[in-house]
Amino acid sequence: ISMYEKEKKLAKSYIDGKVSRRSMLRGMASMGVTASTAGVLVNAAATQALAQNGFDWKKYSGTTVKLLLNQHPYADAMIANLDNFKELTGMDVEYDIFPEDVYFDKVTAALSSGSSEYDAFMTGAYMTWTYGPAGWIDDLNEYIGDDSKTNPDYNWEDMLEGVRKSCAWNGQPGGALGSDDAKQWCIPWGYEQNNLTYNSRMFNEAGLTVPTNIDELASTAAEAKAKLNGVYGIGVRGSRSWATIHPGFLSAYANFGQKDLNVSDDGMLSAAMNTDVSRNMHEKWVKMIQDSGAPDWSTHTWYQAGTDLGAGKSAMIFDADILGYFMNGGDNAEAGNLSFAPFAANPEAKAPTPNIWIWSLAMANASKQKDATWYFLQWASGPEHALFGATEMDFVNPVRKSVWADAGFRSRLDKSYPGYVEMHDISAPGAQIYFTAQPLFFDLTTEWAATLQKMVANEVPVDEGLDQLAQSVDRQLKEAGLG
Repeated sequence: ISMYEKEKKLAKSYIDGKVSRRSMLRGMASMGVTASTAGVLVNAAATQALAQNGFDWKKYSGTTVKLLLNQHPYADAMIANLDNFKELTGMDVEYDIFPEDVYFDKVTAALSSGSSEYDAFMTGAYMTWTYGPAGWIDDLNEYIGDDSKTNPDYNWEDMLEGVRKSCAWNGQPGGALGSDDAKQWCIPWGYEQNNLTYNSRMFNEAGLTVPTNIDELASTAAEAKAKLNGVYGIGVRGSRSWATIHPGFLSAYANFGQKDLNVSDDGMLSAAMNTDVSRNMHEKWVKMIQDSGAPDWSTHTWYQAGTDLGAGKSAMIFDADILGYFMNGGDNAEAGNLSFAPFAANPEAKAPTPNIWIWSLAMANASKQKDATWYFLQWASGPEHALFGATEMDFVNPVRKSVWADAGFRSRLDKSYPGYVEMHDISAPGAQIYFTAQPLFFDLTTEWAATLQKMVANEVPVDEGLDQLAQSVDRQLKEAGLG
């Protein structure tokens, strides 16, 4: 980036903490520099500061690492910033990028074959419950804690605790995430909390108030459907997939103190979803979908829940906050009309308990250049890149506390995404993975979704359906030697 000395100096003063973000932007503007160009200059200055922190960034100069990536705004933000990594390290980065509908199959194929083609890849934390015990990925604790391999500004403790711990597991079925003996199978990169996104234009038009518990959610959804022509009240996922259970549903379920599985003192697992409290919540959830959900709810994935909200077909979603974020922009019909609110389903709960999805970075065990790969991983998950992605690209939600504390990032969100920052601040302390880590996770959770479908279709009463589900889960756990 060729730039004049004055702009360079101003960007460096900001990085060194000598001037505020506002003063820096004002100064840049007076020199005819736009806010987005200022962001690029600041990012370059941050990279230069990193290069001077005493760490041997050039140690693997000339090495090429290869990545396997999912098509996603997080990958876009990283690719947009790769030149800074190359300049910092002298390394090169190659990547293959695939859409999500085939991405995880590509990862499984590469890892299970023992191929050394890919050094690192994007993953969900849940997938590492399979990859870790299989020996396909590395425990990254050995890198994070090694000063000779990790630069002094990496600041691992800056990661939100619930998110960081949710990416660590000791490999024992039922073992608590983030326990002292846990292995760090992946590094959190960006994450999704599950809360409410609602259409404030519709809410104003119909005189609706933002719901604060599951009963209000159901009644507000019903009221929205009754008052708004051709609109359904609440978007939640419904397809026969584990992904139907993990967003809004499990966030509400955990808010009532409920667990998917019990873990006995001797480490045996058993079904825990047929309690009285669980039955009560299932009944409310099922009725809410029957009364006010999408007519084709049982086909709804992340994609349909989001696009219906963006198109004005639904009044609100209880799903990933970043799904609402993306629907509030682009060429969506309702862009600019969406607002955000924290949601605790249990009226007795003190705060929300969002179950989370975490896009993470993992290292392939078959990689032939692990130390060089760690240079890439620590840069991509480091504070400088996180701030660039959050302020210059669509890298939400960041996993670092320092980014959430950044005034520029907060004001950017406040301006265009009403309620988003406050929602995150209120929900972050309780945001974590609430599932029990175990190898049958995908199968058992998919069966749970299938049971929900039967309940909503009136094929089985809630009571009976939960008993059948619990019996089936117990049988499968026993067959696998886990129960």
